[in-house]
Amino acid sequence: MDGRTVIDFTLTEEQEALRDMAARVADEHWADVALEWDRNATFLPDVERKRLAELGLLGIAIPEAYGGAGGDLLDALLVVEEIAKRNQIVAFQVFEANTGPTRVIELFGTEEQKQRILPPIVRGESTLAVSISEPDAGSAATDLTTTARRDGDHYVVEGMKRWCSGAGHAEQYLIYVRLDDNPGARGIGAVLVDADTEGLTFGPQEQMMGFRGIPSADMFLDNVRVPAENLIIPAGGFKQLFEAFSIERLGNSTMSLAIGQACVDRTAAYVQERHQFGKPIIEFQTVQEQLADMILQVEAARLLIWRAAAAAGRGTPDPLQASMAKCFSNEMAKGVSDKAVMLHGGYGYHPDYHVERHHRDAHGWALGGGTPTIQRTRIISQYLGRRFDQRS
Repeated sequence: MDGRTVIDFTLTEEQEALRDMAARVADEHWADVALEWDRNATFLPDVERKRLAELGLLGIAIPEAYGGAGGDLLDALLVVEEIAKRNQIVAFQVFEANTGPTRVIELFGTEEQKQRILPPIVRGESTLAVSISEPDAGSAATDLTTTARRDGDHYVVEGMKRWCSGAGHAEQYLIYVRLDDNPGARGIGAVLVDADTEGLTFGPQEQMMGFRGIPSADMFLDNVRVPAENLIIPAGGFKQLFEAFSIERLGNSTMSLAIGQACVDRTAAYVQERHQFGKPIIEFQTVQEQLADMILQVEAARLLIWRAAAAAGRGTPDPLQASMAKCFSNEMAKGVSDKAVMLHGGYGYHPDYHVERHHRDAHGWALGGGTPTIQRTRIISQYLGRRFDQRS
């Protein structure tokens, strides 16, 4: 042996049962409404959020002390994939609760904050969204200008946020802010803001190419007073925020994986049923080659995700592994869904065959959480142990 860790990708009986349960429930309740919800940009109904909570799917990776199951990251990702293959709007709620900003609270919040914030999320009573981007701070996240200044026993938050998935619909927001005058990452931390806080308002819901049914809107913070106990990460904690963000990157990767697998499943069935020139189109070698490439890409993405998740256990993934998984999975979902559209021919362009919806959503996951371009820069930086300044 060369001393490297060998990771067994065989799922436990409990994991197999969890995955099967997620697939069964998704087939029963959410698969058949996916097209309708996409067409009408339907937000997840409250009754379905409660159903997720009753099934324990909003606390898979949350410790038992806060109402969760205390499972590993991989446990949550297995459920995310199965639901997302059938309905991305429902899966987004599971993704946020198990791999999103809730994990920042769990990892870095005080005991009082954990006891106050996490149980209602697990019970389906509230949703926590994360808000990082601003009009002039996207990939350059440390350029954010939203401020939170201490005023007695409160912080006063001023600024504008953009591209917050959940904005206008979530009950709480983990907002990245500048807490002091130190430049770059050194002055950045995070505060928790309740949706009904005076001075917090939202723009109209965005109408985008994909992610229909996943809320997104501008956020305006005008003299928003936040109790001091809602400071989650103090100034200088940007590294902690992005350490936890590696978990979210694997959640994002898994949403992309689900798109790829759904496209493979649908395309494999279609090319065996569709006849042209007197035979099923799977008989044509070019079709075989394209479907084979789709399968290879999906399986490679799954291995990258599972490797990172298995090594992380209940902790945070290795940043290099998380970046590789996200970059590859995002690109895979775009490419595989594009092939699915083409192999379906004209039907691939029709919403009833699902693959055009998957292709639209695939681009959204590639843009969120750090684009593949940014991930490639991170991969090289982490692999070489060097920091590359993108500024002139």
